[in-house]
Amino acid sequence: MRWVRTADIACVVMLAAMFLWAAIGWNSAPDRFPVHWGLSGEVDRFGGRAEGMLGAPILGLLLYLVLLFLPRIDPGRANYENFRAAYATVRVALVAMIAGVYGVTQHAARSGAPGGGTSAVPFILGGLFLVLGNVLGKVRPNWFVGIRTPWTLSSAESWTRTHRAGGWFFVAMGLVMLAAGVVARRAAFTAAIGLLVVGILGLCVYSYVVWRADPDKVPPAGRTAA
Repeated sequence: MRWVRTADIACVVMLAAMFLWAAIGWNSAPDRFPVHWGLSGEVDRFGGRAEGMLGAPILGLLLYLVLLFLPRIDPGRANYENFRAAYATVRVALVAMIAGVYGVTQHAARSGAPGGGTSAVPFILGGLFLVLGNVLGKVRPNWFVGIRTPWTLSSAESWTRTHRAGGWFFVAMGLVMLAAGVVARRAAFTAAIGLLVVGILGLCVYSYVVWRADPDKVPPAGRTAA
C-alpha cells in the first residue's frame, strides 16, 4: 500500500534528520539542555549534552522499531492487515511528535530561554490528537493498539463503539489543545490536560456500559490467535 510505504519513509527521514542534526551540532551544543517542563511552563529538569542531543532521536528510533515489531508478537496479528494504513499513520504521528519536541528542546537550549519553546507544545499535542482521532475508529481489535479495556477486548460491540467515541473525543481534544496554544495561558493548557484525563476515564466507563448492555458479548475478531 502506497501510504504505508510513504509513512515509513517519512519516519526514516525524520529520524535520520534528528541524528544528522545531533552529529552536525554536537560541538556547538550547550552543555546543559532543558529536558522536561512542568505545567507552569518552567523547566523542572535539565540534562547534559548527550541527553539533550541524542535522547529524543534514540527514543524515536526505539519507538518506531517497537511499533514495527509489535504485530509480529500479537496473538491476533493477522488482523493488522485490516488497518495497515491507520497503523502507519499512528507510527508517523508519534515519530513526528518526538521530532517536534526535539526541535522545541533544541531551540530552547540554544536561544538561552529554556521556557521559550513551551508555547509550541500545545500545537504539537493538538496535531497529534487530531491525527490519532481521525484513525482511531479504523483500528481493528488487537492486543497492543487502541482503547484496550477488559470490556473492549471482551465485546465486539464495545470495541467498535468505544473506538468511534474515542475518535471523536481525540479530535475534540486536538482542537482544545490548539485553542490552548492560541490563548497561550497556563490555565488553559492545565485545563486541557485535566479534560484529557477525565475524557480517558470516561471512555473506560463507556466501554463498560456498552459491554454491560451487549447481550451477546462476542469477543472481537483478532483478540485471539488467528
